[in-house]
Amino acid sequence: MVKTDELTIEAAVDRLDDVLEFVDRNLEEAECPPKVQIQIDVAVEEIFVNIANYAYTPKTGDARIVLSIAESAPEVSITFFDRGIPYNPLAKEDPDVTLSAEERKIGGLGIFMVKKSMDVTEYQYKEGQNVFTMRKGFASA
Repeated sequence: MVKTDELTIEAAVDRLDDVLEFVDRNLEEAECPPKVQIQIDVAVEEIFVNIANYAYTPKTGDARIVLSIAESAPEVSITFFDRGIPYNPLAKEDPDVTLSAEERKIGGLGIFMVKKSMDVTEYQYKEGQNVFTMRKGFASA
C-alpha cells in the first residue's frame, strides 16, 4: 500500500517551516527512523529553498510537493513541482570536495549533499514544469 499526501504552497523561504512540518508529520506517521528523517529534512530544505530563491525570480509562484510512502519497502518519494524557469540542478558538476573551502568554487554543495544522502534523485521538465523527485528507503541511513 502507498500513502500519498500533497501540499501546494507559495515558493517563499518564509514558508519552509510549513513544508518541513508537512514532511515531518507524514514521516512520523510512517514511523520513519530519526536519522533518515533528518537526512530527508536537509534535502527537502535544499530543494525548496532553491525553488523559493530562483524558480520565479523576481516574481513569485507556487510549489507543489507530493509525498508518497510505500509501506512495503518502506520508502518515501518526494516530488517537487514548480512552473518557474527550467533548471536541472542535477546537471551541475559536483564540487571537488577534496579541496579546502577556500579553494572550492561557490555553489553546488547543497545539491551534492542531496544526491549523496538520497537513494534516487531525478529531474524532468515536462508540461511546463520543473519536476524534481527524490527517494529514500527507511533502512538506507
